[in-house]
Amino acid sequence: MKRHQPVLWNEVMAALSPRSGGTYIDGTVGSGGHASGILERSRPDGRLLGMDRDPQALNVARQALEEFGSRVALVQGSFACLADIARSRSCYPADGILLDLGLSSMQLSMPERGFSFQLDGPLDMRFDTTSDTTAADLVNRLPEAELADLIYRFGEERRSRRIARAIVRGRPVQTTYELASLVARAVGRRGRIDPATKTFQALRIAVNDELNVLAEGLRQAEEALAPGGRLAVIAFHSLEDRIVKEYFRSRSRAGQAAGQSGLHIVTRKPIRAGPDERAANPGSRSAKLRVAEKPG
Repeated sequence: MKRHQPVLWNEVMAALSPRSGGTYIDGTVGSGGHASGILERSRPDGRLLGMDRDPQALNVARQALEEFGSRVALVQGSFACLADIARSRSCYPADGILLDLGLSSMQLSMPERGFSFQLDGPLDMRFDTTSDTTAADLVNRLPEAELADLIYRFGEERRSRRIARAIVRGRPVQTTYELASLVARAVGRRGRIDPATKTFQALRIAVNDELNVLAEGLRQAEEALAPGGRLAVIAFHSLEDRIVKEYFRSRSRAGQAAGQSGLHIVTRKPIRAGPDERAANPGSRSAKLRVAEKPG
């Protein structure tokens, strides 16, 4: 099975340095691209726990990683519960942990998931398709002021009030095309970036509680790391990256205080995709990799 190579693949492998006998956790296993690299490099007996909130992604990963047999365990779950899941699967502590926070190309390419404004589908946007709240629920039920605040906070969209007003007037809004059209009519089109980009980002973050999940996931990952283990996090927008940056900084300061282990920051500045990767995969342009290590 041909694997899609995910962003910053080489850089992640260098950061985690998988080795034989090591234990690793991919908290966002997706289609298994990073996980396969970790398993290849940790032959013959390195182990990996792959987690994902998306059951469809896990099905793809299960096929992609089948050749590694019992060396890999796949679990549906949030990395906000990473430490407990790792304990239950005897993958605690771990020598390396990866959190790739981006949407996968698979998720974006499926209209029925509702993540893309370029494909018409229901306004869903749930990573875990068994959870209750969809993007349509937020778009059609929230009061105008709350909807505007959500779009401003999670999308960093300066025109949030105008967009929220247009959405409320256009209710009910059921599909991605309907929503994208309302946003475009409300604010117009400027430049190459679709005007609905930030609104879709905001709704996806809210539906999946992504920022709170990330904050807890970082704490869980630090707990689950073995001494000398590394945590690598790939963020794709400023809200995520700010949380990762501040967490690493605060835990680094804690590590300098008496009686606390904390974290050592490996990457003082985030690692970005090189020109060849950016040219081959435009989605990598916004990716930022930060790495921290638990002192041994």
